[in-house]
Amino acid sequence: MRQKSVLVVGAGLSGAVIARILAIRGVHVCVVEGRNHVAGNCHTVRDQHTGVMVHAYGPHIFHTDDAEVWRFVNRYANFKQFKNQVKAQVGGGVYALPINLHTINQFFGKTFDPNAARAFIQAQTTPVIAPARNFEEQALQTIGRDLYQAFFKGYTEKQWGRAARDLPASLLKRLPLRFDYNDDYFSHRYQGIPEAGYTDMVARMLDHALIEVQLGVRFDRVDARGFDHVFYSGAVDGYFGHSYGRLAYRTLDFETRSYEGDFQGCAVMNYPSADVAYTRITEHKYFAPWESHERTICYTEFSRDCGIGDIPFYPIRLVHEKQMLAKYRDLAAREAGVSFVGRLGTYRYLDMDVTIKEAMQIARTYAKKAGVAALPAALEAAA
Repeated sequence: MRQKSVLVVGAGLSGAVIARILAIRGVHVCVVEGRNHVAGNCHTVRDQHTGVMVHAYGPHIFHTDDAEVWRFVNRYANFKQFKNQVKAQVGGGVYALPINLHTINQFFGKTFDPNAARAFIQAQTTPVIAPARNFEEQALQTIGRDLYQAFFKGYTEKQWGRAARDLPASLLKRLPLRFDYNDDYFSHRYQGIPEAGYTDMVARMLDHALIEVQLGVRFDRVDARGFDHVFYSGAVDGYFGHSYGRLAYRTLDFETRSYEGDFQGCAVMNYPSADVAYTRITEHKYFAPWESHERTICYTEFSRDCGIGDIPFYPIRLVHEKQMLAKYRDLAAREAGVSFVGRLGTYRYLDMDVTIKEAMQIARTYAKKAGVAALPAALEAAA
């Protein structure tokens, strides 16, 4: 029997995980990547002037409750514990996010205990008559007008370039509201950042005798000829030549500056005010507190609509985008021998752990259907 071979388009997390799982089952994998590095938007690199490990496309903190995913990534990287504790400058003060008991007491000048704070916030909110239809309604029902306008309205509208009333309620549902003093942004059991960076981690995933990686190679559909299957992690509308139009994304621009010593004393400082053009400043040496640096480097983030040639970051998924997506999904379902994977291929906002979990499942499903011998769990974990 001829040995199976597959083409993986994109050397980000989805592509690397699929490639590794298939390679350890004996499948030849060719990975093509349009950029000159692996790891996609979680690419990390040492800044030559400061020595700081920089998250080149914005910070990525790995967090998950999935033990299998956590074991998988730890095969390829030494994860150091990191808790994301975000700050926000609002009205001349600095507050902790997500909103917690300290934020509430500081903002309103109170000394509430948890029960009193809960009752106070409840009195601030809009009565729930029907499910929230948009981001603003969800905020008013959950945290009330004062906290919404101070911490969320301006930031969200800058981030998405749309009025809060035009954005889905689900965006706010991802953010916790706490009535204790816990200011950890994520509540997952496993949290951390690879000590040597994400690019090193992905490179290790792709380091296998049956995986060939080609960087700086733009994919064309004719390139799929001769492969048993294609796993495509690029933009689904781009694969079909934008035949139904372009799906909408937001992209980010970064202004980078380096300083002696420290700049802001924390990893992430949000600027929710609509009067400030940027959304946040990230100070990258604070993403590696186990290191020591005399200089620091900061990224100021500006969000805007993604144009032709820009790097897409966040799918917008407004009503007309969902309608367009349905057409592309129909095309994708009828495209024989191709699986569309990852954030761009499925036009969804996916956290890193979900991306990896889905990639693992997709690779295993393909292997089973293709008749590729499965490995015992213990052997796969060690491969």
